[in-house]
Amino acid sequence: MSKGPGLFVDIGKKAKDLLTKDYTSDQKFTVSSYTGAGVAFTSTALKKGGLSTGDIAALYKYKNTQFDVKFDTDSNISTTITFTGILPSTKTIASFKVPDYNSGKLEVRYFHDHATFATTIGLNQKPGVDVTATIGTPAIAFGAEAGYDTTSGKFTKYTAGISVTKPDSCASILLGDKGDSMKASYVHYLDQQKKSAAVGEITRRFSTNENTFTVGGAYAVDHLTLIKAKLNNHGRLGALLQHEVVPKSLLTISGELDTKALEKSPRFGLVLALKP
Repeated sequence: MSKGPGLFVDIGKKAKDLLTKDYTSDQKFTVSSYTGAGVAFTSTALKKGGLSTGDIAALYKYKNTQFDVKFDTDSNISTTITFTGILPSTKTIASFKVPDYNSGKLEVRYFHDHATFATTIGLNQKPGVDVTATIGTPAIAFGAEAGYDTTSGKFTKYTAGISVTKPDSCASILLGDKGDSMKASYVHYLDQQKKSAAVGEITRRFSTNENTFTVGGAYAVDHLTLIKAKLNNHGRLGALLQHEVVPKSLLTISGELDTKALEKSPRFGLVLALKP
């Protein structure tokens, strides 16, 4: 465990990853390679419905600085630069996209043994500001997030959460959407490596009186093969199989089925990621 409580975005992240990460109904192919100078290149091709897209990304680390540049088929260039240690216990992240010059953002994160803070500001004429704060320990943390629009002078969002982490489990509660929704989740690990786990999540939206309950889990068949599945109370069933074909090369097959509308065709996805 780390010494501090972690960032606010980490509250509920373990449950979210178990229920959403790697699930896809699209065809995706990724190839990664590394040069002797330490530059990592990643090429991705994605087919979603009848639309095909792709991108090429390069990642380079030099001392305390990391450069991440991505070119896509829509002629966009996305750049992220991460600086570590400009000030003690801080990380600074600058990102922008060309030709969308209003997309620039600057984020500063501060880490302390009992608190973390993060501030994000838009790099444009009418910037929005997001601020998050978390206090506590690795075992229990309380956090809050607020977004402010400098143009209208109004808060765009405010969220609060709490997480409790034990060696074999993690629970969290998030109150979001300006108090209109609440999400509670619980993850229980079934092995010491934390590869096999069971997860439950319930979301309630107060304005519509709607509840969504999702259960799922992951099971490590062996050190190369992982199976995941999830099901919610609306009848949405998802499953995936992930296998490491060769070291650092993953093949993922996933599918989704609406059990309350079986006459509809199920959707399946295939993801192949090759990393030498």
